[in-house]
Amino acid sequence: MIYKYVYGQPVTTGAVIKEIKESTEAIALMEFSEKEETLTFSCEMKEQDVVYGLGEQVRGINKRGFSYISYAADDPIHTENKHSLYGAHNFLVLYRAEEKTAFGIFVDDPGKVVFDVGETKRNRLVIHTGKDCVVYAIEGESLKAIVKEFRGLIGRSYIPPKWAFGYQQSRWSYGSEAEVRSVAEHHRRLGIPLDAIYLDIDYMESYKDFTIDTERFPDFRGLVKDMKEQGIHLVPIIDAGVKIEPDYPVYEEGVRENYFCKDENGEDFVAAVWPGKVHFPDVLNREAREWFGEKYKVLMEQGIDGFWNDMNEPAIFYSEKNLKKVLEEIASIQDDNMDLNAFFHMQGIVEGLCNNPVDYKSFFHNMDGVKLCHDRVHNLYGFYMTRAAAEAFEKIEPDKRILLFSRSSYIGMHRYGGIWTGDNEAWWGHLLLSIQQMPALNMCGILYTGSDIGGFGSDTTEDLLLRWLEFAIFTPLMRNHAAAGTRMQEVYRFENTESFRNIIRIRYGLLPYLYSEYMKAALSDEMYFRPVSFDYPKDDHAFLVEDQLMVGESIMIAPVYTQNASGRYVYLPEEMLMVRMKSLEERDSRVLEKGHHYVEIALDEVVFFVKKNHVLPLAILDEEVKSTADVKEDQYEWVGFADENAGYVWYDDDGISKDYVAKEMWKQRGVNQ
Repeated sequence: MIYKYVYGQPVTTGAVIKEIKESTEAIALMEFSEKEETLTFSCEMKEQDVVYGLGEQVRGINKRGFSYISYAADDPIHTENKHSLYGAHNFLVLYRAEEKTAFGIFVDDPGKVVFDVGETKRNRLVIHTGKDCVVYAIEGESLKAIVKEFRGLIGRSYIPPKWAFGYQQSRWSYGSEAEVRSVAEHHRRLGIPLDAIYLDIDYMESYKDFTIDTERFPDFRGLVKDMKEQGIHLVPIIDAGVKIEPDYPVYEEGVRENYFCKDENGEDFVAAVWPGKVHFPDVLNREAREWFGEKYKVLMEQGIDGFWNDMNEPAIFYSEKNLKKVLEEIASIQDDNMDLNAFFHMQGIVEGLCNNPVDYKSFFHNMDGVKLCHDRVHNLYGFYMTRAAAEAFEKIEPDKRILLFSRSSYIGMHRYGGIWTGDNEAWWGHLLLSIQQMPALNMCGILYTGSDIGGFGSDTTEDLLLRWLEFAIFTPLMRNHAAAGTRMQEVYRFENTESFRNIIRIRYGLLPYLYSEYMKAALSDEMYFRPVSFDYPKDDHAFLVEDQLMVGESIMIAPVYTQNASGRYVYLPEEMLMVRMKSLEERDSRVLEKGHHYVEIALDEVVFFVKKNHVLPLAILDEEVKSTADVKEDQYEWVGFADENAGYVWYDDDGISKDYVAKEMWKQRGVNQ
């Protein structure tokens, strides 16, 4: 059951697509209060209650004990004291442990929303939102049922092409055609499967969107064609800021047609990112959104069929007005012997140039004829930039799936593209964070997701990269990505190349299962990743498990995420089959009873657990498998654990068209044991 409550005059965000009748009664399940410009919703929590959700956030699967702020932030240092990351996902579920009941809350407010989940008062959940919002309260018979109700409310998740489930290699930056060809050649020569290579900002001319640096990439169309002949797709980045430069067509058109965000005086707002000074396309304006989306066509005409949208919180290095103010203040400092306070003041105002809250209150959108301050709708920008591209793809290539994912997002964007979890670090803690973010993102409809494998910032290590890959073979988006200036972390650069090759080949062996489970989850409004408690709600200990995940209907994973570990403790909520793989060809399995186990897991091993009376298909790969196109449906075997008949419903399609197979056509496969 879903209850809808409307307060003030809320912005229509596009998050919800299902019509729900507004409730005329007081909000169920939570207390309500109003003060000045803030609405507050709150309720008591008992000691054993668990809170799930909030999508891309710091800390554990259970969100108890901290405050989370939905306000998309360009901040790559995801330490535990941070309250906001790149996305804003205002959905949570509170599980009442004693009563064994639960309810969900979705706050549809694109401005700043604070979720105090027992930080101020340990046993109280408090939500602070603006005065113009819509709140949905959801009741259901189980955790899964509540999420399914919510997913039905917000619409079906984005479905990428099948090749986007292959291994993908990225770096800021492969700055020339020769570098791209070298990456491809190393993977192919060493027999490491690869489906995509990414192009970061250096493929552009002077960091201008929808341009190509012809000195670095003299025959871009030919490069795209050559790579595709090898089974490799090139995926370029698109940033939010449009460079201010005369004779640059995107800039000239945007100014002429009033497609850019405005300042308080009605002039085009000036900020700065990679190219220097830029304007931001007003993607909340329908006409501007259509215009910006159509610009992707220039790259699609050269064979590109995948994109990643970045810097779309939007990130601001500085605004023109704030920079002028800071420079004047620094110039006014005459003391060449600054004390501690004076020095920290100067340091603070310089650091405060980047993503300053004042800047977000200084520009405006024209949304359906209504002038809105950006601060009021801040969390929509990444969503609507990605929507602009997706809606354009429907016109340019209506029958073809295009890979599309974004850094910033809001609930509703999941219908148009996926996300990656942003600029993380090569820290063991960020491997654990990635594990814990996956089910919360799935709750919000974001199924196509993953983190930068090995870490984006800082220098990775061989053991960290191996362990990260051993988790990432289960994430739909499997992309190795690193920052300029960090250690080169393509897998062929490390000593144990064969171990990396084996792990990546295991991903391709699991592809029939992973793709099938993704598609079933997307088409049925289910979760691909789930906390263990979602599948075992009668097991009290399952609610304490913070580092294991259910993946699809058949398996549970328990990744290693600590340095120098030779294994880890695993909790099995029932008897399960443990599958241990060094490669597709070298594997063994044995049944473990319900309970706590210490499991030895070598640095070059993948271990997962199959539920009782469940099976999964495993592809048989030959040595020549280069990409997803080489994984054949008729070359597979079954891995399973059954003491009675065990069946599996297998979804498959051509992987590129949008003619998704109807549920009644899904293939019923099974084994007898």
